[in-house]
Amino acid sequence: MRDVFLILVVFVLLGVFAVQPVVVEGESMLPHLHNGERLLVNKLVYYNIQGVSWGHLERGDIVVFWFPREPDKSYVKRIIGLPGETVEVRNGRVNINGVELQEDYLDTEHNQSLPTWPAKKVEPHHYFVMGDNRDNSSDSRYWGLVPEKYIYGKAFFRYWQPDKIGFVEHGDYKESELDSLSDTRAIQQ
Repeated sequence: MRDVFLILVVFVLLGVFAVQPVVVEGESMLPHLHNGERLLVNKLVYYNIQGVSWGHLERGDIVVFWFPREPDKSYVKRIIGLPGETVEVRNGRVNINGVELQEDYLDTEHNQSLPTWPAKKVEPHHYFVMGDNRDNSSDSRYWGLVPEKYIYGKAFFRYWQPDKIGFVEHGDYKESELDSLSDTRAIQQ
């Protein structure tokens, strides 16, 4: 009985502090995440552990956060702009501090429209997020930045649907002038 109790305590502590299951609702992250899929999110990013990649937030991470306008709802989006950067969308292409972001993970089927949005400076302890299905995504272009404290996890593993079980891909970017910006992060004070 004692061993069962200890196992339950460990699982509860992991669920509270380290890993949480979430369900994807909607189509804003197509083609990478589909409605009804189940993910595990790494909650350790909330503690901003700088020494390891899974302990902090980076450009390209798929994150789960409380929606700033209705904190009882949570959203799943990809981090595009980091604190201190300026994000601008010109003809459907994202520019970070004037340099075009190479987003090879996007597909043309879900990105037909090519809108232009004015430049937005990302404030300290905030992030600019967008869905991968830019034609059908309510994101930072419409309602603004996500406070760092609202981000409660980084998606790392898909455990449902059976044919798609595996690790969630992090957005990778080609080497460019952005490489010098890739280590820009919010620092806890």
